[in-house]
Amino acid sequence: MFDEIQFEKINRLPKYLFAEINDLKMEARRRGEDIIDFSMGNPDAPTPQPIIDKLCETAMKPKTHGYSASKGIYKLRLAMSKWYKRKYNANLDPNTEIVATMGSKEGYVHLVQAISNPGDVAIVPDPTYPIHSQAFILAGANVEKMQLIFDEETFEVDEDRFLADVVDHLDNSIPKAKFLVVNFPHNPSTATVTPKFYERLVALAKEKRFYIISDIAYADITFDGYKTPSIMEIEGAKDVAVESYTLSKSYNMAGWRVGFIVGNKKLIGALQSIKSWLDYGMFTPIQVAATVALDEHNYIPDEQIIPRYRKRRDVMIKAFGNAGWKLAKPNASMFIWAKIPEIARDMGSLEFAKQLLLCAGVAVSPGIGFGKYGDEYVRIALIENENRIRQAAKNIKKFLKELEEAKNNG
Repeated sequence: MFDEIQFEKINRLPKYLFAEINDLKMEARRRGEDIIDFSMGNPDAPTPQPIIDKLCETAMKPKTHGYSASKGIYKLRLAMSKWYKRKYNANLDPNTEIVATMGSKEGYVHLVQAISNPGDVAIVPDPTYPIHSQAFILAGANVEKMQLIFDEETFEVDEDRFLADVVDHLDNSIPKAKFLVVNFPHNPSTATVTPKFYERLVALAKEKRFYIISDIAYADITFDGYKTPSIMEIEGAKDVAVESYTLSKSYNMAGWRVGFIVGNKKLIGALQSIKSWLDYGMFTPIQVAATVALDEHNYIPDEQIIPRYRKRRDVMIKAFGNAGWKLAKPNASMFIWAKIPEIARDMGSLEFAKQLLLCAGVAVSPGIGFGKYGDEYVRIALIENENRIRQAAKNIKKFLKELEEAKNNG
């Protein structure tokens, strides 16, 4: 009897392809094998000590042990408001235009739950971070996938093509799309845009009447003079857009789960409302420590986080290049979006990732897990140190040589 009961929302979700790599990785480790793991964007460095110290200090105060505010304590929301003013000269009301969330993923999913009706349509670029599309599926809405076109050497988005494709999808979706998701620097591809892109996008949203959901989780991790723009710095953006940000990558606070959704009052109000039913907010000492991170330690990304990822990026591009795997250089984020070596491209990304793990002891994320347009790529996270990167390159060189010999021998 119970076997006949179906869970339709879960049935609509696709197979989680990353699980196959995770299972192989864990099996290899149980066999005692050394796996060099580039598969997940999980920072390997500790949270900066001043932030930890503030957490410990605040946790010693019993008055901080009770329920908190579901939308975040006022001082944390105020710190986020100041962050936007300082970084983007954007004015945000901490009471009506900012919600603190348990990581940006939680905030994003609950935002989508709050604002989506069954059958609504969202346009989501492909490839994409999976939750960007699956949140709408979980909410009973539908997703229109749109191929993300960018320069494969510079990772700059073809902005004219992007906007034209949005118009095409808007004109042809039934019902008309209500939401567009943008995520720059992009996960997984690292693709970037200019401030002019957001000016044009906001104007288009007002003309065509749709909402924009922007995700800038990797905003602080930029290289070689590039600076991430925010849609919130554009005049009139708050009429049509919200944006998510997180301390996970910028401050090595992934496990702390501190994020924000900011922008349009109507959408923020919907998120505040649904969160008031679902949770009592983050543990207050975490929020106090996050406030200090934003207010007093804004230097940390520039002086500690960015140099670490820049060095790893440069070491990886050189070492992997010497191993026979040419990688293009991204100018933002903590990933490299790597086209599969030509000798192995016919495998597809899932099989290539499996073979790379089994034969070279190197774990990466298959591009197909991010969408059909990712299948010629794998995502490599810069979360191993330089020595481990160089060892991975040696393993990969041997793997590619053996693969070439096997193909040549028929």
